[in-house]
Amino acid sequence: MKLNLRRTFLVGLAFLSISAFWQAYDSLVPLMLKNTFRIGDTQAGFIMSLDNILALFLLPFFGTLSDRCTSRFGRRMPFIVCGTAAAAVLSLLLPLADRAVNLPLFIVLLGMLLLAMGTYRSPAVALMPDVTPKPLRSKANAVINLMGAVGGLFALVSIRLLLGEGTRPNYFPIFLSIALLMAGAVTVLALTIRERKLSAEVEAFEAPAPSPSPADKAAPMNRAVRRSLILILCSVALWFMGYNAVTTSFSKYVQVHLGITGGGFASCVMVATVAAIASYLPVGIVSSKLGRKKVILFGAALLACSFAAGFFLNDALVVYRGGEPGVSMAANGLFALVGIAWASINVNSYPMVVEMSKGSDVGKYTGFYYTFSMLAQTVTPILSGFFLEHVGYWTLFPYAALFVAGSFVTMCFVRHGDNQPAPPASRLEAFDSMD
Repeated sequence: MKLNLRRTFLVGLAFLSISAFWQAYDSLVPLMLKNTFRIGDTQAGFIMSLDNILALFLLPFFGTLSDRCTSRFGRRMPFIVCGTAAAAVLSLLLPLADRAVNLPLFIVLLGMLLLAMGTYRSPAVALMPDVTPKPLRSKANAVINLMGAVGGLFALVSIRLLLGEGTRPNYFPIFLSIALLMAGAVTVLALTIRERKLSAEVEAFEAPAPSPSPADKAAPMNRAVRRSLILILCSVALWFMGYNAVTTSFSKYVQVHLGITGGGFASCVMVATVAAIASYLPVGIVSSKLGRKKVILFGAALLACSFAAGFFLNDALVVYRGGEPGVSMAANGLFALVGIAWASINVNSYPMVVEMSKGSDVGKYTGFYYTFSMLAQTVTPILSGFFLEHVGYWTLFPYAALFVAGSFVTMCFVRHGDNQPAPPASRLEAFDSMD
């Protein structure tokens, strides 16, 4: 049995469009809130956390709603097409509200945009397993992650090339490029993937899964395993608290603290993204030899040290070209280490969580993982924003380093979930991580 790569790449177009949007959103909306509307960092942090707050409710709701959809176009495709169309249009209106300095209109459009994105994220993720047999879903998920990385890189390149100088540039060209990518990607998806036909083929291929025995359902979790589960979920929350604080506020940090205007910040984030992608295969190989926990501890230590170095380097992050400040090679090198560290954590954390589950409980434990990561990404923009506003922008990297260091401590006491995985059978499988 072989994975249909062409089909999987086409299915991944939905995730590509989603990742491109969120990369642009996380990079540009904080700049709009600060430079155009003069909103304090604490309030801006709350606004930036709204997508995660909404996700806690919208993702399961629309995922379940799409399960029950009986459209002739399939269960997921109506949500993907309609949600993308609405999000693309609203994303073009958002920078116009920014140019008009109309805060009420901006907030209304932002809320509508987040709702539009929430309507189709779960259906887009669910499309891949719908049209892919179970034995091939690991490789298929790797392809989906690769497509997401491509989308994120597209957004970063657009920001680097199209974002003008000054504190109030015109963001419309960037959002136009993202909207065109979203519309084009989903149009190709809708024209090439026959969801109902493919889903029917997969359902016919797969035998019904055996029901778990009553004894398996009733068996309580071992106390020591429960302790390890709680500790690793706390670790997940802590490293997301640190990492997401930087990804959410770095564009503002570069402008306010380092004095670099325009899209210079995007080069650092691009370096981190490329370094993470390049690290997945080596991380998978090393994890198979040393175990997941040791590699996570390495990643957490490297990430904490990288963030701490960002604070101590400070002036070394800036280089002057023709009298204008720009991002230095030291900053790009630092973010390359961040990408390697994040890959080391991300590849291994989710498998450790589900390793502690029974076969029938994988979905529930996946829910645990996402609940803790989403809650962290809801809280940290507000908390880190408070420190940025009331203490100073110098707090960003120490804040991130402190939380990630905390995750290192909690991970030290995890005793379960560390079955050494087999080396990835192909490069694609090395990218098969949950994020």
